[in-house]
Amino acid sequence: MSRNSGSPGNRPPVMVSACLLGVHCRYDGLHALCPDLRDFAGRHPCIPFCPEQLGGLPTPRSPCRIVGGDGRDVLTGKARLINAEGENRTEEFRRGAEEAYRLSRLTGSGIAVMKSGSPSCGIHTVYCEKPEGRGTGVTAALFQKRGIIVFELDSNDSFPDQKFLDALKQLNDKERPCSV
Repeated sequence: MSRNSGSPGNRPPVMVSACLLGVHCRYDGLHALCPDLRDFAGRHPCIPFCPEQLGGLPTPRSPCRIVGGDGRDVLTGKARLINAEGENRTEEFRRGAEEAYRLSRLTGSGIAVMKSGSPSCGIHTVYCEKPEGRGTGVTAALFQKRGIIVFELDSNDSFPDQKFLDALKQLNDKERPCSV
């Protein structure tokens, strides 16, 4: 199966943080709708997902912070995710990242648009302990490690930009094997 064979018109689907499409799946039970992304999703195949829900966490849920590093460090076992009550939620975040990656493989997606700032989805999250003050979320780190192109978006951002369109076109032009 090729990476883009499973989508209409052979266009590779885009993995999208479900909260950006208006799904009430954020930790606080709200969404982070990005109208431009919602409009894009009406014209291009998208796979909405929430790694925290895929990992078994409820909505709403207590906010979590990465302790001891960032998402890359969580993947290597050097950091943990601790919620506001002091409970360790590392396993749920790791499981959610793995399930989101499995979903990307099953659907043939090689690109993701993810919620900025999130300890799961953010590329530059402040909910971590890095000397720079920002780090990568767990799912974003796993996607990057495994070759998924990740873009970060907030609810007020315009979308798509040229960098995203170029990456999407490159994926559309390239056929790669898909493995789960």
